[in-house]
Amino acid sequence: MAARPVPAAAPLSVRLETLGCRLNEAELEAWARQFRGRGCRIAGADEPADLVVVNTCAVTAEATRKSRGLLRRLKRRHPAARLVVSGCAASLADVDLGDARIDLVVDNADKDRLVELAAAAQLLPPGLPGPDPDADAAETLFARGRQRAFVKVQDGCRYQCTFCITTVARGAERSRPLADIVAEVNAVAGGDTGVQEVVLTGVQLGGYGRDQGVAGLDLARLIHTLLAETDVPRIRLGSVEPWDLPAGFWRLFKDPRLMPHLHLPLQSGADSVLTRMARRCRSAEFRALVGAARAAVPDIGISTDIIVGFPGETDAQWQATMDLVAELGFGQLHIFPYSPRAGTRAATMPAQVPEPVKRERARQLAELGAVLRAASLDARVGRTLPVLIEGEQEDAAGRYAGGFTPDYLPVRLRNAPPELVGRIAPARLLARSADDAALEACLAPPAAALSHKGDRQ
Repeated sequence: MAARPVPAAAPLSVRLETLGCRLNEAELEAWARQFRGRGCRIAGADEPADLVVVNTCAVTAEATRKSRGLLRRLKRRHPAARLVVSGCAASLADVDLGDARIDLVVDNADKDRLVELAAAAQLLPPGLPGPDPDADAAETLFARGRQRAFVKVQDGCRYQCTFCITTVARGAERSRPLADIVAEVNAVAGGDTGVQEVVLTGVQLGGYGRDQGVAGLDLARLIHTLLAETDVPRIRLGSVEPWDLPAGFWRLFKDPRLMPHLHLPLQSGADSVLTRMARRCRSAEFRALVGAARAAVPDIGISTDIIVGFPGETDAQWQATMDLVAELGFGQLHIFPYSPRAGTRAATMPAQVPEPVKRERARQLAELGAVLRAASLDARVGRTLPVLIEGEQEDAAGRYAGGFTPDYLPVRLRNAPPELVGRIAPARLLARSADDAALEACLAPPAAALSHKGDRQ
């Protein structure tokens, strides 16, 4: 009598979670590819998991608190799962990660080897296959509901902004080899089923290459090489410090595959505050940079970060920030009420701004930001632009397919069929949405332009 075949063991189910920046998301995507390459399955949000991996954040005291809370919630939801923790909160000696039982802590310095270290710690069952170089990188993203890939190109920072703990948590600048980045972009964007957009990320993106000692290796060369040696339809940049743009940078935007959007952190419009922050760009230089960007790339979208209530910030200094933000007309503001972070110089500065004052200033800035956002949306009404369809959502008006214009304004398409998710489609921008948060749009003819994922718009 023939022996009954032994059923194959179910693959290890891995839940991946992150807080904080796009760089954390890029690292999570890399781990997802590596876990799948070893035969694991990436668990969805509502699925049970055998292994939980969390990439924490500690950029502010609030981020640290959220990291602890996330660990507790995940441990309650997956009580039998093993827990691996990495990220900035796991890498700083003064951070208490709470009472969640952690099986493995991976320092930021070792996080590129996290999956390897988890296997060495026997958190992956024996018998799993080794790394599979042919694992479908794009499918890993789609399994997590992502339609764009975040690609880490460098880590660490050489600067010492007085409010920032990142230099301590992330360490010195380290750029990835150019060939490795090209290979990763080709892996996620290869073929007709690849992702349509990659976002280049790093702690100090504009500093790419300068730690390598290679003449001419900088962010401009990286972008030029990716445009020449990959077929990904869209390349987008993460946050870039305003003092770090390389020579010849604006010429790169002549290639329509480089998306016309920049996130340039301003932090304050008052030079005296920028000095206390140890920022390397003053208000006049920032104003000139934005002017140069708009002269060279007329449709460019520019967003920024503002810290509200930095120690010693007076009413006059705050008004200088409000005036400069209004003048420059940012498409989006990221507003951060200052919170002291232990281990930074700013935390010990005198004249800490009272919380009620910070709340009121943040409210004022949010109101101004809403006006500027509405103006940016209105300026695009009536145009037809290519939109990457990223998934179906719902609001008070019903279901829609969400996406972004090249200059990173959100779009809601009411007549896009589900099969268009993950594709680039021409969208006719009709009006600002009722909640002033996006552009209402419809698909523009011809329908043939929507045929399959490999289309270039």
